[in-house]
Amino acid sequence: MSEKRQYGQFCGLASAMDLIGERWTILIVRELLIGPGRFGDMIENLPGVSPNMLADRLRFLTEQGIIEVDKVPGDARGKLYRLTPLGAQLRPAIHVLARWGMNFLTEEDATRSASRAAWGFLAVQTMIDVGKPTGVDEEYEFRVDDEVFSVTVHDGAATAHRGPAANPALVLSADAETFIRVGAKLLSPIEAVLTGKITAEGDPEAVQRCTQLLGLDQLVRAA
Repeated sequence: MSEKRQYGQFCGLASAMDLIGERWTILIVRELLIGPGRFGDMIENLPGVSPNMLADRLRFLTEQGIIEVDKVPGDARGKLYRLTPLGAQLRPAIHVLARWGMNFLTEEDATRSASRAAWGFLAVQTMIDVGKPTGVDEEYEFRVDDEVFSVTVHDGAATAHRGPAANPALVLSADAETFIRVGAKLLSPIEAVLTGKITAEGDPEAVQRCTQLLGLDQLVRAA
């Protein structure tokens, strides 16, 4: 079993940090919350992690029952990593941390750091967690680079899922950097649309409802 440092405190938070507090671990969980992945996928989606570090973290998380390894259909040597039900319990905590962390993103981060369309899907999930759905049942579709994901509002609750909406009241298209800048309130949705950084197709009133749902009707914060 991989040896890891421990805090030695009889506390649930300390116990959690013993498991996911090592560098890169929580970002690996983030990637697997987006969807199962192969080793090569995670190397590509986690710029800066070394193959040895990733292998060590995956081995430890597997030993702890946080992730599991499946076979890849048609590839006898391939491994597909996915979260176990225990690992999936981290979703609310990851969403809260991601939402909190957006307060500290800056324009410098936007221009110098890596961005990925799938992280936009995570951003949408974190925003609808505390959003304010209106009384209208409808769907919103987001096209971020090569990723497509949707939000469905029904009976006063909002859920996000990968893939296109069946009957979208609104379709928003943007690149990953712009989408995350809007989510971090470094750029207002109105400014993004007016400057062509985001294109919006559909019911104009749905734009307002979607903006309210995602909590983007507040003022843009200082970078």
